Amino acid sequence: MYKKTTLSSGIRVLTESMPAVRSATLGIWADVGSSAEAPGRRGISHIVEHMLFKGTSRRNAREIAETMDGVGGNLNAFTDKETTCYYAKVIDRHVPLAVDVLSDMFLRSLFDPVELAKEQKVILEEIKMYDDSPDESIHDLFTSTMWKGSNLGDPTIGFAGTVPAVTPEQLREHMRAHYAPNAVVVTAAGSIEHEAFVEIVERCFAEFTGDSPAVQPESPRATPATMVKHKDSEQAHLVIGGQGLSVRDERRYALGLLDTLLGGGMSSRLFQEVREKRGLVYSVYSFQAAYRAAGLFAAYAASSPQNVQACIDVIAGEFAKLREEGVSPEQLALAKEHIKGSLTLSLESTSSRMIRLGRNEFALGRDVAPEEIEERVDAVAAKDIQELAQELLTEEKLGLCVLGPVDESAIDRRRFAA
Repeated sequence: MYKKTTLSSGIRVLTESMPAVRSATLGIWADVGSSAEAPGRRGISHIVEHMLFKGTSRRNAREIAETMDGVGGNLNAFTDKETTCYYAKVIDRHVPLAVDVLSDMFLRSLFDPVELAKEQKVILEEIKMYDDSPDESIHDLFTSTMWKGSNLGDPTIGFAGTVPAVTPEQLREHMRAHYAPNAVVVTAAGSIEHEAFVEIVERCFAEFTGDSPAVQPESPRATPATMVKHKDSEQAHLVIGGQGLSVRDERRYALGLLDTLLGGGMSSRLFQEVREKRGLVYSVYSFQAAYRAAGLFAAYAASSPQNVQACIDVIAGEFAKLREEGVSPEQLALAKEHIKGSLTLSLESTSSRMIRLGRNEFALGRDVAPEEIEERVDAVAAKDIQELAQELLTEEKLGLCVLGPVDESAIDRRRFAA
């Protein structure tokens, strides 16, 4: 049910029809995120995202909100390190209205200086909110430690010193450089008829012209280090890991299974060993941060300060078991069914399908059908996972970040880079 059309302007329109639903989710994607920013303008992609909701030559901010609220729709956006997406979810008969609102924001935003000053304050509050959420900020600390000095290593939201310095003209310059038809993808999933949707997009973006040079994906190598940062909190938060795989690496299916086995659910090794057997944590999991030319893989846990070293030891021990013992056929079969089941459940969401369309187009240049994913997952052998663990999870390649009320001298750093 996947279809793709490239308009004469260069905009790519991708749809996936889901006849059993009455809703549709549509997104307008720009091929730019924080990894394309100059260090002195860190956070500018995220500021653009915020400002597109603050008024156009046709609608003020309140009218944008009321238009979508008035039809029961949901309007939102997100910025990550490599893309920015503006999206709406509506009943199918309101798809033309949703495209009209999103294209209006995309093409005619005013970047009013008064509104910008207010929104910069909002973003500074957002930064403070993340700083007050150690379970969130530990991931930024880990990324900046592993990818020190790179654009991918810095937080997408920007810094307190860079956000207030951005001007309306710099926002317009950023859009002129990166928001061109050849760098824009429009995706929709749900109750959608492709040809009719293409006509709507073509009409709403008729005035959109220009060209943008392709953004070259950054490919920093992980530089493992130990970072212990004191913060007054009830728990200490820790991340252990290092280099992962990019979203374009053919071994990503093996890493997905390794991730599932290690920390992907209640039956995972970390959940069973750290939480169920020892009661050291409430939250523990593994995760991937995968981009077009780089990736990280790590485990996260949050524990009382006196239990931090015990958590580190158990997690490192599970890494060692994967390297040395691998996985059994029964464990591998369970992990494969977990991934395939999760994939099938996610496909019931129009929003998940819309996001898959956009991310696959930018990262891979094509659609990846669920059947292909299942075939690739089923083809992974136990030795593939063990070999990947031996490559990525060796002690000399691991970094450690701890955030919380912990004294650095209390951490055994012998198995981690200094």
